[in-house]
Amino acid sequence: MLYRKIEVLIKEHLRTDSKRILLIDGARQVGKTFIIRYVGQQLFENFIEINMAEDSLGDQLFAKVKTVEDFYLQVSMIAGRKMDKKENTLIFIDEIQAYPHLLTMLKFLAQDDRFTYIASGSLLGVTLSHTPSIPMGSIRKVRMFPLDFEEFLYANGMNQFVIDSLRSKFEKRESLDENLHNKMMDFFRKYLLVGGLPDAVNAYLETQNIQRVRDIQSEIHEYYAADASRYDQERKLKIRRIYDLIPSNMENKKKRIVAKRIEEKKGKTFSDYQDEFEYLISAGIVLNVQAISDPHFPLIESQDKNLLKLYLNDVGILSGILYGNNIRAILDDNCSINLGSVYESVVASELIAHGYKLFYYDNRSKGEVDYLIDDFASLSAVPIEVKSGKDYTIHSALNTLVTNKDYHIEKAFVLCNQRQITHKGKITYLPIYFVMFFQNRPRDEADLLIP
Repeated sequence: MLYRKIEVLIKEHLRTDSKRILLIDGARQVGKTFIIRYVGQQLFENFIEINMAEDSLGDQLFAKVKTVEDFYLQVSMIAGRKMDKKENTLIFIDEIQAYPHLLTMLKFLAQDDRFTYIASGSLLGVTLSHTPSIPMGSIRKVRMFPLDFEEFLYANGMNQFVIDSLRSKFEKRESLDENLHNKMMDFFRKYLLVGGLPDAVNAYLETQNIQRVRDIQSEIHEYYAADASRYDQERKLKIRRIYDLIPSNMENKKKRIVAKRIEEKKGKTFSDYQDEFEYLISAGIVLNVQAISDPHFPLIESQDKNLLKLYLNDVGILSGILYGNNIRAILDDNCSINLGSVYESVVASELIAHGYKLFYYDNRSKGEVDYLIDDFASLSAVPIEVKSGKDYTIHSALNTLVTNKDYHIEKAFVLCNQRQITHKGKITYLPIYFVMFFQNRPRDEADLLIP
C-alpha cells in the first residue's frame, strides 16, 4: 500500500470530537477514495460507503433527499444494520459533487451529530460556487494531490530514518555525499517519468514497464480532459482547448497562457476566459501560477490576473506527452534535451501540495523569475529559480530582483542538479530534490517555513 501523508490528517480529524465534517477535494485518480476507505475501516467498526456518482447513474436514492430524516432513511436501505452510534459508525459520502444539494445538507448532518461523517469529491470548487447555501463552519475542506516526491521515495523503499536524515541535511544546508546525491537524482528523474498518480506509481513498482505506466497516464490525461469539459456544455470546447494547450505552452520561453491562441481569434483577451481558467483550476487538474511585477509581501496584493501560467497536476503526464516511452531522455540527463518544463512542473506541484500559493516574477524590462512565495517569518517574498542544465548560475532577472532594496528580499533559491549547496549573497543553490522539504505548514508543532 502507498503511504500518503494525508492519512495522518484524516485520522486526527476523525479521532477528535470535531463539529465539522471533513471534505476531501481533489482531482480524480489521486487516491481520495482509497485512503478514506483504508482509514475508515481501521478506525470504525461500522463503515458505510456511498458513491453518489454511481447512485446518480443507478437507483438515484439520494437525488431528491431534502431532510436529514430522508437521508438516514436512504442510508438504512443500503446499510441499515451498520447504523449504530457516532463513536463506531462512519458514513463516507463519496463523489458528493454528483448531488450538490448534499453539500448543503452536510451542515444539518453535522448539527444532528448522530453519526461520524466524511465526504470526498472532485470539482468541489466549481460545485460550491454554484451551491445556494454553502455550509460554512460545518465543513473542513482539504485538497488532496498526487503523491509528492517524498511519498514517492517511501513507495520506493525509503524509510522514516532516511527521510528525517535528508530533512536534517536540508535544514542545516549540508550537502549530501556524492553517492547519496546520485541516488537521489536517480529517484528524482524516475519521479519525472512516473509522476504521482497512484495507479501509475503502482504499475511502475510492480512491473518497471514504462509502456504500462504511459498507458495509465495517457488514459487519465484523456479522462481529465473529457471530465472537465463535460460539466459545462456552453464552455466545454474552450475548456478542452485550454487544457490541451498546456504542454505546448510549457515548451515556450514565456510558458504563460496566450489568450488569442485559445480560439485563434484576434481581439480575445484574458478576461474572456476567466470562467474557463477557474473551472480547470477548481477541478484540480491544473495548477495556476499568477504573475507579479511588484513583489512586495504579501504577494497576493500585487498579483496580475491577466498573466497566468498553468501546469498539469502531474509531472508524469507531462513527461509522457513530451517524451513518450523514451526514458533515456530523462534518465541519462541528455544535454541536448531541455528538461526545464518538467523541472518547473514538478516544483509547482511540490510547492502547491505543501501549502504555497504560487506566483512568478514578470517584468517587461527586467525579465522573469520562475516562482515567488511568501515567507511569513520574514514578511518578505522569496524568489525561486529552477534550472535543469549546467548554466544554473546564469539568472540575470533573479540577480536584479534580490538587489532591489525596494522589495526587501532577504533570501532566494536556485534549484538545480548541483550536488554542493553553495551561497552567493542572498542566493542559495540547492539540489532540486530538496524542494520536497519546502513547507508552508507546521509539522509536528515545528514551523518548517524554509529555515
